[in-house]
Amino acid sequence: MNHLKTILLLAGMLAVRPLMAQKTAQQPLNVGGSFLLINPDARSNATGGAVTGLEPDANAIYANAAKLPFAGDWGASVSYSPWMWDLLDKKTHMAFVSGFKTFGEQQSLGASVKYFNYGDVTFRDENGMVLQQYKPREYAVDLSYGRKLGSQFALAVTGRYIRSELGNGTYNGQLQKPASAVAGDISLYSQGYANHIEGNNRWAWGVSFTNIGTKLSYTDDVGSKTFLPMNLRIGGGYTFVRTEDHKFTLAVDVNKLLVPTPPIYKLDPDGNPTGEIEKGKDPDRSVVESIFTSFSDAPGGFREEVSEFSFAGGIEYAYQNNFFVRTGYFYEDPAKGNRQQFSAGFGVRVQGFQLDFAYLVPTGGSLRQRKSMNFTIMYTPFRDNR
Repeated sequence: MNHLKTILLLAGMLAVRPLMAQKTAQQPLNVGGSFLLINPDARSNATGGAVTGLEPDANAIYANAAKLPFAGDWGASVSYSPWMWDLLDKKTHMAFVSGFKTFGEQQSLGASVKYFNYGDVTFRDENGMVLQQYKPREYAVDLSYGRKLGSQFALAVTGRYIRSELGNGTYNGQLQKPASAVAGDISLYSQGYANHIEGNNRWAWGVSFTNIGTKLSYTDDVGSKTFLPMNLRIGGGYTFVRTEDHKFTLAVDVNKLLVPTPPIYKLDPDGNPTGEIEKGKDPDRSVVESIFTSFSDAPGGFREEVSEFSFAGGIEYAYQNNFFVRTGYFYEDPAKGNRQQFSAGFGVRVQGFQLDFAYLVPTGGSLRQRKSMNFTIMYTPFRDNR
């Protein structure tokens, strides 16, 4: 397997130049830096990737940093995943470190580092001769600021530096090179309690725009740049049966990438794309234009636009706020990525330290996923929020 095919399979959505769609088939959205979409947190991975509605903690910076002012005085977390080990001889892995500090119960600062290693990849020429060995990797560094707007609302902004090192040297006549980008998140979060009394049933909802930033350039072709996985996430949750010993939390998230949908190109008599668009819109757009047109540019119309939404949902059971059992499901349309997976996991908390584990199993014939695991160790000063 050559290096580009390997990275396409692992990263899921990498494209160094826009792909020309077939005449009738829907196409997945083309983005670079797709590791940014992979959830590093074992707790929310176990609930299908539904993050927003869960009680805030140090990992909130990944999906909605506006949760941090509600997460307590301070906290830190370390996550690790031996991601898709069966694809590259057990060498791929992801690590995530995050932390936050709240000042005056109103403002929070957060920071995180996400690192993704693809192991060793062999570059070969068209005759199969080895050209070089390479170690593809990607990482992102985040800084967040969040502030409460009253007792139930908070707003946050996040700055992010992204580095994507997926190839080096000449391949198919193009000079491959590492790519860098800067991006930002804007998020809103709200939570409250039934009858406005803490200890009663809890509700929460949030909206976040993530990875809004510059394009990535993986080659020396100045006209070939790839969008970051700019994403809209809307989610919520409800915690009920809040007794002294038991509580359940239901959580649901909906995601939509804010990038161009590949158009349908006209074909020549031999069935090859001509480069002339038959249906849809030109994907060569600015970042701002892409965000606003991503809801109305699918060549398949409304039905295809709906298929670009992904859905995550799950439930968490907590016993005495020290032992947790979780399960969930994630669904993405087969024509738009085909990530479909069942997840389950558990957590244990002892004097502020919490260990979480998640196990993800692909379903529905998904070809872009493999069984994977996540581990998270988190520390937050003890708060009795049962």
